[in-house]
Amino acid sequence: MASENSDKMTSELHTTRRILLRVAYDGTNYHGWQVQPNAKTIEGELNRVLTQLTGEEIQVTGASRTDAGVHALGNVAVFDTASKIPAEKFSYALNQRLPEDIVIQSSLQVADDFHPRHGDCRKTYEYDILNRTFPLPAYRNTAYFLYGDLDLDAMRKACQAFLGEHDFASFCAAGAQVQTTVRTIYSLEVLERPLAGTGGGNKPASVVTGADSICQPPETTAGELSQPETAAAGQSLRSPERLLTIRVRGNGFLYNMVRIIAGTLVEVGRGHIRPEEVEGIIAACDRAKAGPTAPARGLRLVEIKYD
Repeated sequence: MASENSDKMTSELHTTRRILLRVAYDGTNYHGWQVQPNAKTIEGELNRVLTQLTGEEIQVTGASRTDAGVHALGNVAVFDTASKIPAEKFSYALNQRLPEDIVIQSSLQVADDFHPRHGDCRKTYEYDILNRTFPLPAYRNTAYFLYGDLDLDAMRKACQAFLGEHDFASFCAAGAQVQTTVRTIYSLEVLERPLAGTGGGNKPASVVTGADSICQPPETTAGELSQPETAAAGQSLRSPERLLTIRVRGNGFLYNMVRIIAGTLVEVGRGHIRPEEVEGIIAACDRAKAGPTAPARGLRLVEIKYD
């Protein structure tokens, strides 16, 4: 009898479960993932809605703390709860309450000691570049617009230098506090997809006659990649009609690392950096040697896979 009572008490003490969420979001209107005072964040919205739903004070722990304006198809978060809601039903309940730009893709119970940032995993990010004559409004929050041609062969050749384990200090934002800047990249590729039906692929981006141009290049926001220079007098600057995707998979990424890789590859595509120079840029461990940081809007976290 005493044994039965002890088992019952033990069972009651272990009613808390750890729930894993796979979270997709459009980061345009958020100040990143991590909770910040007086700012709207993905983590903050999840905490708020989960607390309302369960009646408990919930704080989620995320796998990847994405920056302001960065998107995700499958970020991972966990939280502990004593709620009786079935684990697989949390996704349905949350999607009825969350803003439409945050959607839970799945929910399931995991081991009590599972931590989304401490386990061995592979993260995949993609960076989109809209490479054409004029912007397309549908891509304004999800791709970096860039007119002028890029040398894809050179960009793909440069990708090889990143593969394997390296000290990526050259590709980490200044001031980032990390124990080590060593990371492993398993794959890095530049994909090309034509844009059908837009009707602008063979038109000049800029035609200059004397001192005046018919179409001036757009102004550049501070801190962003610059656009190519205007064509010389009497020449046209032609742009392809395509969407480029830089896809990278690794065991983890430093602050702004993927965006700096994207900015460096763009500089290679423009001819400002030679592909064979990239190996030396990595070895230098000097942020000033690498290319600029590409804008946040083109970046998305695709998936996180745990070993």
